[in-house]
Amino acid sequence: MLQVPFIRQNKELVLERLAFKYFKETGVVEEVLALDDKRKKLTLEYDETQAQINNLSKEIGKLMAQGKKEEGEAQRAAVAALKDRLGPVNEELNATEKALHDTLVKLPNLPAPIVPAGKTPEENLEVRGGGKIPTLYDGAVPHWDLAKQYDLIDFELGNKITGSGFPVFKNKGARLQRALIQYFLDYNISNGYTEYAPPYLVNEASAYGTGQLPDKEGQMYHATEDNYFLIPTAEVPVTNIYRDEIVKDTDLPIKMTAYTPCFRREAGSYGKDVRGLNRVHQFDKVELVQLVHPDKSYEVLDEMVAHVEGLLNQLELPYRILRLCAGDMSFASALTYDFEVYSAAQQKWLEVSSVTNFETFQSNRMKIRFKENNGKPQLVHSLNGSSLALPRIMACLLENNQTAEGIQIPTVLQSYFGSHMI
Repeated sequence: MLQVPFIRQNKELVLERLAFKYFKETGVVEEVLALDDKRKKLTLEYDETQAQINNLSKEIGKLMAQGKKEEGEAQRAAVAALKDRLGPVNEELNATEKALHDTLVKLPNLPAPIVPAGKTPEENLEVRGGGKIPTLYDGAVPHWDLAKQYDLIDFELGNKITGSGFPVFKNKGARLQRALIQYFLDYNISNGYTEYAPPYLVNEASAYGTGQLPDKEGQMYHATEDNYFLIPTAEVPVTNIYRDEIVKDTDLPIKMTAYTPCFRREAGSYGKDVRGLNRVHQFDKVELVQLVHPDKSYEVLDEMVAHVEGLLNQLELPYRILRLCAGDMSFASALTYDFEVYSAAQQKWLEVSSVTNFETFQSNRMKIRFKENNGKPQLVHSLNGSSLALPRIMACLLENNQTAEGIQIPTVLQSYFGSHMI
């Protein structure tokens, strides 16, 4: 959520950056400022009226003590009249503050200055890449055929138990999932992240805090009776650990990692792009979250990008890093880097991670602040990144490492998996 003082002081910049992000409802900015003006006017009226009530109330006691009962009763009547006036002002103030908040949350985050122009994924900027695209043997097949051939994943069984987009991992497929999760967590922990095992359902306040609400209701599974949401990513519960907290500046950066299943309703239903593990409703992911000093967030963003890049290099997967253009960024993002891995049998790039700096957009919603040298509390910057999402990593590992004899396991995973080949 953007901050009203910043909007007021930088109105033209805000309008320019919103237009750059292809946000069309720029009239919302004027609504915000008008509601803030009304809020200020009502706050002043409320405070002045309350001050009058306080002053007159003090005088009543003095007048009564001096035996001036008539004057005291007159003052009492004046206080009662002011209190009658105060109630409607307070009600209007509360309604205005709610309207201001409800209007403010319609505004997306502003893109950082280095975000490239563009509206579509084709206009994202490739920053760099790594790894070698493999040449497969003549009998190579996509991962959904490998999954059946080696009895690793049963897509039909998942459809029977639940529905499309809920695969069942089995045998060495389940073991490979487990090996990847443990490796990712160990790698993160060895780089200074604290592991958490958070709930898989969150309340409305938590979903609002990270920006899933009110922007992404349609993508989340909703347990309506309890008003809980199944998490689309561990980012949601993990970042909310510090909601409404004021930390010391010496506590920063706060580095957290978590493994969770993730649930998203966004999966498509047609074509090769959603076959197999390319797009599913339930998947496993290991997440990184950092809360940092505002002066350090872009330095930390680069560190997190390098961290994810290190994972992909260890897995020996060919990858490329894209800086998302303005039109392809999420509602809450100030700057995002996507990682894509090459799927050799499908001959296409698959997104496996996003690393994002939200600046104060999330922390303003969650009121996550820090105090520096006993000064006024300031909002932290929040960042997160996938390290990594498993479905497409699994797809690429299976496809890229297939041979006539079996599927080779990357060296770094062999001790976790317990073998060098499937």
